[in-house]
Amino acid sequence: MLAVVIVVFLAVAAPLAVVGIASGSRMYSVTDVPAHDVAIVYGAGLQDGGPGPYLVARLIIARDLYQAGKVKVILVSGDNLTVYHNEPLAMMQWLVDQGVPADKIVEDFAGADTYSTCVRARQIFGVTSAILVSQTYHLPRAVTTCRLVGVDAVGVGDSSVRAGNRSMWISYQVREVLADAKMLASVVTSRKPILGPYDPAVDHALGR
Repeated sequence: MLAVVIVVFLAVAAPLAVVGIASGSRMYSVTDVPAHDVAIVYGAGLQDGGPGPYLVARLIIARDLYQAGKVKVILVSGDNLTVYHNEPLAMMQWLVDQGVPADKIVEDFAGADTYSTCVRARQIFGVTSAILVSQTYHLPRAVTTCRLVGVDAVGVGDSSVRAGNRSMWISYQVREVLADAKMLASVVTSRKPILGPYDPAVDHALGR
């Protein structure tokens, strides 16, 4: 029994330690985050075909980063499960409606999870540094994941949606413990997400 407890403890403690060390001092606000060429916005689900509350909160930050001159291009990454569930398209449309030029938004249609988004940002789109945009409970894992796969990342997070449903927010925080372990396993085993040929869309949006 003691051996089982020790194994479980290490399985939880090790990923938490890695995430804490790798993401420490890399969280900022829109105002104080260092400027980067690219912001990466993670998908967070749709409601009635449009962004849900969590995703809207992320997109607001991305819009504000662009308008403040903190980023030049926004990479929106999410699921494109069916023609009726297309996160990147919905994210792009929301940003365009908010005044972000369409040619400064790049869609990643195979960002099935955080790990996939980070790996694809590096390998498919050639992103080597970025501001990551998500909720504050998710950002430490996102920043750690990107750093471990070759993207020098910092984060700007949202916590405004917590007030709307505190129990849901807490459940997501708890889920991060297991997600950290899954992420570390994916990195250690070099899990392969959906890949493909190099996409120069980010380069083009940056005028390279």
